[in-house]
Amino acid sequence: MDSFNIRGGVPLKGDVTISGAKNSVLPIMAATLLTRETCVITRVPNLSDVKFMADILRSLGAEVAFKGDTLTVKAERVSGVGDYEMVRKMRGSICILGPLLARLHKTKVSLPGGCVIGARPIDLHLKGVRALGAKIRIEGGYVCVNAPRLTGAEVFLGGRSGPTVLGTANVLMAATLAEGVTVIQSAACEPEVVDLANFLTSMGARIQGAGSPTMTVHGVKELHGAEHEVIPDRIEAATFMIAAAATGGEVTLHGVRADQLTAVIDKLREAGVRIERSGALLKVSRGRKLKPVDVTTLPYAGFPTDVQAQMMVLMTLTPGISIITERIFESRFMHVSELARLGAEIAIEGPSAIVKGGAPLSGAPVMASDSRASAALVIAGLVAEGTTQVNRIYHIDRGYESIDDKLRSLGARIQRVEES
Repeated sequence: MDSFNIRGGVPLKGDVTISGAKNSVLPIMAATLLTRETCVITRVPNLSDVKFMADILRSLGAEVAFKGDTLTVKAERVSGVGDYEMVRKMRGSICILGPLLARLHKTKVSLPGGCVIGARPIDLHLKGVRALGAKIRIEGGYVCVNAPRLTGAEVFLGGRSGPTVLGTANVLMAATLAEGVTVIQSAACEPEVVDLANFLTSMGARIQGAGSPTMTVHGVKELHGAEHEVIPDRIEAATFMIAAAATGGEVTLHGVRADQLTAVIDKLREAGVRIERSGALLKVSRGRKLKPVDVTTLPYAGFPTDVQAQMMVLMTLTPGISIITERIFESRFMHVSELARLGAEIAIEGPSAIVKGGAPLSGAPVMASDSRASAALVIAGLVAEGTTQVNRIYHIDRGYESIDDKLRSLGARIQRVEES
């Protein structure tokens, strides 16, 4: 497996352009299955997950072509089976369930795989499509769904850790072609859900309330092709913001939606980080002195769980005690033991990590457990004394487009070591 070798101690300086949002583009790609006509999606990040989803669409019968950051999909004829060998590679693949059900009224999709960050059952997805009239059975590791007729209904999608993002996406896509009106209560409010809703609207769907806890969908008979530009990746932006602050550098981020980063910006400013906003640009630099802060991850518009690990690294560099509480996924502290290998002092107490910051980090070999943990370990390597080797970087390639190239352009000493 490939790895990163990082020699720390260099402040990041310069400009970086933020790529399209991974968490938007995957359900948007799935939504192209709702029409026989051609769909064109721009600002598509070059990620392994995007390639996996493209392979899934092809396996279902769609024509898929990339040209730079533009993706063209034409799903004139599709089959209704999401094969295990395809779907097992990533969690986001479950979002083919809704569009296949809406278009074919019958589908069979393998239970998905993805990062190991705790239980992420699809019971709310199934609850939602069942409310629309689908009959469901689990057989041989596959979800088999049959609905000769989808009918609008009231659907409540609140779960133990808040609304389900992909569950909202699945029900939303299925509802666009259902008869009558569907009201989704406790819908996910994430910008990526809004982005999907905007794409569906451009295809002819009738959707109200995207970005709020209540979404209303008036079903239509068919959808048509459309063009759409994916929103910038707020998690990638947050990662580079924290990397700039951690290394004591000064980085200007281009193509950013600051309005989608409010919780992150607020918490970084509280920690002493300087952030200047000008349109789609954010200039980030470390203040005179970092201050410890407490962080609790919450559904949008709260602090994102996908930025928790990166923020933890910043707090390991900050003198004092910080408490980071994870309220979304119960197993998302797997990076703590790897940060400890670099010298971080972190204790786990239930859903909280107590960080005693201020001690210098020193380079060591570490192992990534998921995409965001990988990014955190890279940031730690950028500030650690000596050399850090981050292994299993296929995780980071799932969520960050050319992160090593972007970091090198900012002065980082990072090299990809390819397995021979």
